[in-house]
Amino acid sequence: MTTVTPPEPFGARLRRAMDTRGPLCVGIDPHASLLTAWGLSDDIAGLERFTRTVVEALADRVAVLKPQSAFFERFGSRGIAVLERAVADARDAGALVLMDAKRGDIGSTMGAYAATYLDPASPLFSDAVTVSPYLGFGSLRPALDLAREHGCGVFVLALTSNPEGAEVQRATAADGRSVAQVVLDHIAAENAGAAPLGSVGAVVGATLGDAAANLAINGPLLAPGIGAQGATPADLPGVFGTAVGDVVPNVSRGVLRHGPDQAALREAAARFADEVHAAVSNA
Repeated sequence: MTTVTPPEPFGARLRRAMDTRGPLCVGIDPHASLLTAWGLSDDIAGLERFTRTVVEALADRVAVLKPQSAFFERFGSRGIAVLERAVADARDAGALVLMDAKRGDIGSTMGAYAATYLDPASPLFSDAVTVSPYLGFGSLRPALDLAREHGCGVFVLALTSNPEGAEVQRATAADGRSVAQVVLDHIAAENAGAAPLGSVGAVVGATLGDAAANLAINGPLLAPGIGAQGATPADLPGVFGTAVGDVVPNVSRGVLRHGPDQAALREAAARFADEVHAAVSNA
């Protein structure tokens, strides 16, 4: 009888990557303006050159790379082909790939989204994916279950960095909790008993100043907003409090604006990682 060894959970892999490579997630966000700033054309050739440069510069040294799917989807099937190659190359180089797709739906449709990013048979198979819970947390079950089966992670939108998010996320549920806190409590339940870190994360903006929520989810806290959106690594302890050690700060334009020179990209990423480490260590 053949014994099948279950895959190592994403939370454990993420903790190890953060401990060895530094606590940083770098976005791969090929905005048209960034392509232009790099001297590239806003077409498939420019997209491919931009993406390849970022992956070659950073995938062997940062903990997480986070491609923003929308910037590839806008080029149609050829853009998706570039994304597929980037995911495979980044994972081969040792980076964890978090697909920023923010998918959210119900039933079989959510199952199809989950299979796109969390099934090893898919050409877009990633280590984790971002999802939206605003059709009800239970609608995420296909993604949560498939992620657990294949040792992947799921990052759930909770308290996002965009100001308009508050009208939904800060709204009060029937039991008096904020909608965001309901989401966070569901995440904590999914991660109960996991060690060293659960595999279901929350997205909580670094620009919030004070999260005003219980962030003890026993899972990773993806923190967008550092760099171009105005937050700095020094802001993290104030936002995340005692949970700051589980924060995965995300920087995109703050690093990418230093391209296309690969050495400059590496230096910028290393500088942010050092600043985050110092801020977390002193908290």
